[in-house]
Amino acid sequence: MLKINQPTLFKKIPDGILFDTDNTLYPYDPAHLKAMSALKLKISNTLNVSEKDIEKNFNQARSEVKILLKNSAASHSRLLYIQRMLEFFGLGSQVLLALDFEQTYWRVFLSEAKLFSGLEKFLEELRLLQLPMAIVTDLTAQIQFRKMVYFDIDHYFDYIVTSEEAGYDKPHRMPFEISLKKMNLNKKKDIWFIGDNPKNDIEGAKKHINATTLQKIHKGVTRATGRYQADLEFTNYKDLTKVMNKIKQRHD
Repeated sequence: MLKINQPTLFKKIPDGILFDTDNTLYPYDPAHLKAMSALKLKISNTLNVSEKDIEKNFNQARSEVKILLKNSAASHSRLLYIQRMLEFFGLGSQVLLALDFEQTYWRVFLSEAKLFSGLEKFLEELRLLQLPMAIVTDLTAQIQFRKMVYFDIDHYFDYIVTSEEAGYDKPHRMPFEISLKKMNLNKKKDIWFIGDNPKNDIEGAKKHINATTLQKIHKGVTRATGRYQADLEFTNYKDLTKVMNKIKQRHD
């Protein structure tokens, strides 16, 4: 599926492109579900507690951490969730166990995560155009850096800005503005932002940096509507490659 809602915005090659990471470069849910399943099994075998109790305490810990840390990178920390979960079990922080359990989660997560079809070809096409490109993502720098290296796509991007660096999660203006500053661009330039989340990505990018927005649509994604409707909606990166090739042909 490809739907261009604002055709006039796709008549020339952009000055730069920004990408979200999770659920934009790869489907997040399948990897997360497999990682959580492995994590609960390991905790159950290690502590001799039921997976039902693990899920209950983990969810309570996650909610508490998010309320405490609000829209910050640390609010996504699996290590903090696990630490607090262990405390709910009455075990204290259990630093060594917490680190071990966290590594189990991310090891399985990365092994299960797969890039969306057509993404690498699209990135190669963009690189040939020598466009400045950056990642603008929530979560802590270390795990997002690890994802880029694991997927072997870090060489496509000039910069990465995490919410840990910016101090705020999207849709706060800081991650977007820092990205443009690193790329030596400004809001008057033609910037594309590619993401999945209707508020954090699409609304945030349009509102704060006047970006042309492209929304990755797949199962579980809510379409952006109304004032902040995406300028283009797509399901496969192959379609974006075709869009970019048509734009290039106009300028050849």
